[in-house]
Amino acid sequence: DKEVRAIFLRLFAQLFQGYRSCLQLIRIHAEPVIHFHKAAFLGQRGLIENDFLTKVLNGMAFAGFVSERGPPFRTCDLFDELVAFEVERIKAEEGNPPKMIKHVRELAEQLFKNENPNPHIAFQKVPRPTEGSHLRVHVLPFPRINECRVQELLQEGLARSQGAPPATRGDKKCVVPAGPPVGMF
Repeated sequence: DKEVRAIFLRLFAQLFQGYRSCLQLIRIHAEPVIHFHKAAFLGQRGLIENDFLTKVLNGMAFAGFVSERGPPFRTCDLFDELVAFEVERIKAEEGNPPKMIKHVRELAEQLFKNENPNPHIAFQKVPRPTEGSHLRVHVLPFPRINECRVQELLQEGLARSQGAPPATRGDKKCVVPAGPPVGMF
């Protein structure tokens, strides 16, 4: 599934390359508003008559995309890197399927690493119950939970977690790279 996600990541990176150059920050209100200049984006790419891209840009999903990815100072991710720095690579791979597949696999590997930062921690899967297991008579009733013991375990866990470093990595905010201007495409 990571390779399929990587293909869509490349597709959207190609589709929206240069979108940052068409963002406008309006500071009329206490909270700044980010506006996307659709006509400039379509005009500079020569796609004014493209119904598909026009409908994508007019959709609610794209409005959410702009509000989420529009701020100039936020946590950057793989998509931002693709849009800003991989323009030439994606263009060069258009006529070369083996290179494209290699890049998709690299992206899929990065997606996997982002979701599984600690690969040495294995998650044990719960086995699926056999057919008819719910009909067995010898199944014991679920035991009563000892509330005192649960509280003790919670307190122990909290005490351990307060002294330990945070489990999640802290995302550092930075200035989002703008990438090449829209007219380049």
